[in-house]
Amino acid sequence: MRVLVIGSGAREHALVLALSHDPAVTALGCAPGNAGTAAVAESYGVEVADPASVVALAQEWYADLVVIGPEVPLVAGVADAVRAAGIACFGPSAAAARIEGSKAFAKDVMAVAGVPTAHSEMVDNPAKLDAALGRFGPTWVVKDDGLAAGKGVAVTSDLAAARTHAMTLLDGGHPVLLESFLDGPEASLFCLVDGTTVVPLLPAQDFKRVGDDDAGPNTGGMGAYAPLPWAPANLVDDVVAKIIRPVVEELAARGSAFSGLLYAGLALTSAGPQVIEFNCRFGDPETQVVLALLRTPLAGLLDAVATGALAAQLPLEWQDGAAVTVVIAAEGYPGRVRSGDVITGAEGHGVLHAGTRRRDDGAIVSAGGRVLSVVGMGDTLAAARADAYTKVADVHLAGSHHRGDIALRATR
Repeated sequence: MRVLVIGSGAREHALVLALSHDPAVTALGCAPGNAGTAAVAESYGVEVADPASVVALAQEWYADLVVIGPEVPLVAGVADAVRAAGIACFGPSAAAARIEGSKAFAKDVMAVAGVPTAHSEMVDNPAKLDAALGRFGPTWVVKDDGLAAGKGVAVTSDLAAARTHAMTLLDGGHPVLLESFLDGPEASLFCLVDGTTVVPLLPAQDFKRVGDDDAGPNTGGMGAYAPLPWAPANLVDDVVAKIIRPVVEELAARGSAFSGLLYAGLALTSAGPQVIEFNCRFGDPETQVVLALLRTPLAGLLDAVATGALAAQLPLEWQDGAAVTVVIAAEGYPGRVRSGDVITGAEGHGVLHAGTRRRDDGAIVSAGGRVLSVVGMGDTLAAARADAYTKVADVHLAGSHHRGDIALRATR
């Protein structure tokens, strides 16, 4: 099987690595990829959000399966175009990808499907903002209705800060979603879906804030771990039954059947799991830990999703133990970042690349905000955490920063 992965982050590096271990894969490409993916897959330039460009590459490369990593090309309809060209594609249609591309759409789907989620209100006019804010709080949750790479959310007990964030979004032409605050720890659950069949993966937890103890602004994710030793034993079954299946059925009823990876971001509240958000693709950085523990060959799984044969697959097999990933970010992230700095230690085992490129002289340099995801493994979560931070200490990038508390509470 010739498999072409679309994307350039650490998620795509994790996908490429997992696919490279599948004996069914005879050729592996990644477009545009990064300095890390280039070590295990052929690299090609492509405009990921341009359906025609992706289709042309897939045809020229004779791809048997195209795996789309990021949300932007999915929302832009790249998966539709690939399938229309007669090539199997892992990733939902543009219509189904609205579950992530529009929070208002996702809320409507959940309301009709009876899925537990936060009370919300959409605001598209600054004149209505203050009255709407008055109906929420004292902790305000303010979200960009569209795609924002994980950085369009403000969760704050400061009304002025909530208003400022909302006005920034509105001034930029983005409708604002206000939500009630959900208590309890957060968890992420990935589910493979082929339109009807649902196969859950391991639950994970990620860390959105930039600093230790959840200080600072939201980011695309600063680390993650799996599995969750503190989670209820019935968590996955409960979420699949009450959240995932009802949403999958409602999307199908609307003529927008979901095929790909449906990601539920959850708050495990005192009243049970509730949805914070849905994503239409593998999450980053959770993918880095979930795939590190998956023993079932990945290409066969993704192809089964793409071809509607997921129900025929054997139960998934998982490695014992735990995995932890720590994101190393460039100076300035999640704001304006510095790039072009030389990285040493970036080619070590368990170091996944995101914002990197290789210079003509062979040096690996930074080329983005989240530069690397460092994955540690161990028989226990504490051992995996220690392994991750030992590897982090071997990586050097001027001005970089990372959180020092990934998975720390869970080990206690």
